[in-house]
Amino acid sequence: MKSRLKIAIIAGEESGDQLGADLVAALHHRTGRNINLIGVGGMHLVDNKLKSFFDPDEIALMGLGDVLRKLPHLICLIRRVSTFIVREKPDCLIIVDSPDFTHRVACRVRQLDPSIPIIKYVAPSVWAWRPKRAKAMRAFIDHVLVILPFEVLVMKKLQGPPATYVGHRLLSYPPLLDTRLKRKKRSDNVIRQPILVVLPGSRYSEIRKLMPVFGETIKELTEKLPELSVILPTLPKIEAELRKLIAQWSVKPLVVVGENEKWSAFSKADAALSASGTVSLELALCGIPTVLAYKADWFSRAFIMPKITIWSAALPNIIADEPIVPEYFNEFVRPSILARQLERHITQGAARTAQLEGFKKIANIMHTDKPSGELAVKAILPFLKN
Repeated sequence: MKSRLKIAIIAGEESGDQLGADLVAALHHRTGRNINLIGVGGMHLVDNKLKSFFDPDEIALMGLGDVLRKLPHLICLIRRVSTFIVREKPDCLIIVDSPDFTHRVACRVRQLDPSIPIIKYVAPSVWAWRPKRAKAMRAFIDHVLVILPFEVLVMKKLQGPPATYVGHRLLSYPPLLDTRLKRKKRSDNVIRQPILVVLPGSRYSEIRKLMPVFGETIKELTEKLPELSVILPTLPKIEAELRKLIAQWSVKPLVVVGENEKWSAFSKADAALSASGTVSLELALCGIPTVLAYKADWFSRAFIMPKITIWSAALPNIIADEPIVPEYFNEFVRPSILARQLERHITQGAARTAQLEGFKKIANIMHTDKPSGELAVKAILPFLKN
């Protein structure tokens, strides 16, 4: 057995970069072997001594226009990265997230050298749309590490590669665990001066659609709940844009910036108004009653939404297989509707109690005995070449 493992890894998004870093750290801890990392990743993998082949921001694409503009460059990157990986002869290739890029690299690596094991970490949303992708993955992926419990059966049903549920990183994420603990320590369950957390998303196109409606929603809600306080956590890169949009609001929220401030807001929140996305799962696992909203652009409405095969866009609802979190789309994203639902979930009553009970069900369904990194390593070890 060699004293050093050579692992090729490609993580094109920040979330994937963190997952990859957790996996590498767990692999080193489990095997006791030094790891030579090659491939593409961000600061978390770089901290684990990866020398990234290029900046992952180059493949962090947002929409069809970005893809078309960068297509020649992307094709070039796919060829260069796959050729580099094959030349380096790693013990395995791990691809994380960003399927539009990572799958093409994996496919070419498989063509050039079929002996390299290829592991996919985080399954594409084949359960929501384009289900035929699952079966196509069998040609170039040996195993899939899934982070949602229902995805193992989905992969089997759609004839995809073998899959293992390794748990979601949030289940052992220290800020989330700390937030849950703080919420449990609150002195009582009586809401005297309610706090609403507002999360309009992280993409410019998303926040520009939702912020005007959210502003009117808060105006209507404060007329019914005059003691309401509003906190709006955001990221540094979109803070300026958000503040411009907030200038149009009649009720001004407290804007807080950064991850630490977000979790602090979560620890105090009595309810949340949020864009539909991964944050909905964070809110559910923290036990924060939530109302979700989503407004699609014309392209998504015309070409993507008609092909969606799932009944809900909210991860908490999909995991529980029941409508725990109310969600509203497009023309139904109206201030009067959102304000009415938020009032029901802020004030003590059946709606709030039912959602909190639903969140407990979700936590039980997702529960694992070990951190996701450890479970991922256990699934990967049989595929290492030596």
